[in-house]
Amino acid sequence: MSILDNVDAATNLAKNNELQLLVFRVSNSKDSAYYAINVFKTREVVESKNHFLTQIPSSHPLLEGTIILRGLQIPILNLPLWLGSEIKKEDLNKTNMLICDFNGVIIGLRIMSAYRVVKKNWNEMHAPDSYRLKEDGLVMNDTRLENGSLCLILDYEKLLSDVIPQAMVNVEESPSNINNLNIPEKLRNGTVLIAEDSKTAQRHLIQIFKKSNIDMKLFDNGKKLVDYIFSIENPSSIPVIITDIEMPEMSGFTVIQKLKAEPSTKDIPIIVNSSMTGDNNKREAEVLGANGFIDKTKSHDVIPLIIDVMNKN
Repeated sequence: MSILDNVDAATNLAKNNELQLLVFRVSNSKDSAYYAINVFKTREVVESKNHFLTQIPSSHPLLEGTIILRGLQIPILNLPLWLGSEIKKEDLNKTNMLICDFNGVIIGLRIMSAYRVVKKNWNEMHAPDSYRLKEDGLVMNDTRLENGSLCLILDYEKLLSDVIPQAMVNVEESPSNINNLNIPEKLRNGTVLIAEDSKTAQRHLIQIFKKSNIDMKLFDNGKKLVDYIFSIENPSSIPVIITDIEMPEMSGFTVIQKLKAEPSTKDIPIIVNSSMTGDNNKREAEVLGANGFIDKTKSHDVIPLIIDVMNKN
């Protein structure tokens, strides 16, 4: 039976501010670190020895090549190399490939072995400031396993941005005719609040809003966003809120629940900006009261979506 066979529904986890992580290792050494990824970004784990790798000339050093799996051509990214280690050629057949889905972009990550699936509450996920000191940092947050081991959650969006940039948002596609759009006065004169923990996604959003000449304020997680909103005198002045789903301390779903439950904030439009684009997540966001949902690879369209949502609200 696959390690991924028994996972809870994303919607049930979301209601409890929980997530499930697939924990894996990229080395067989005794002191090898544990890494993790949200199970809802994964499809399956396959043995490398069973799949022929076709190399791509002049490709990025981290792009090993492609495999054919269930009729799909899937690029394989060398995760150990990205993390500063290298798997010996004689050990390649002992490795596995973790097949992942990011916004419908299917990729494979070279790993050594899948360890297990663990359930965590988002308040058990921590984002130490040391991870945020460098723009090129690879770690987003961490948690502890039952045995006390540290488990690191990586910025997979940064990996994609580095190796397959065409799979990520193209900031240049954001509307160049922004002045021709009918921007509500509340948006033009206000500040959009955004909860987003990925440095890569933050950078994209900063560029998009700067190009649109609209003010925005970023928060590294949902808890910081909610605490800020409840600390200001007049929350109703906020034109719109944008939130990711996966964040340490407090998930985007919990952000929506908390804000929609309070009279002072329930009417503020909320847009979810996420790489978890499955129908269940979109449906859950809508049920909780979100006013819009946008795939992270389509973030260049977020300004027109904001205007549309505000005009409907």
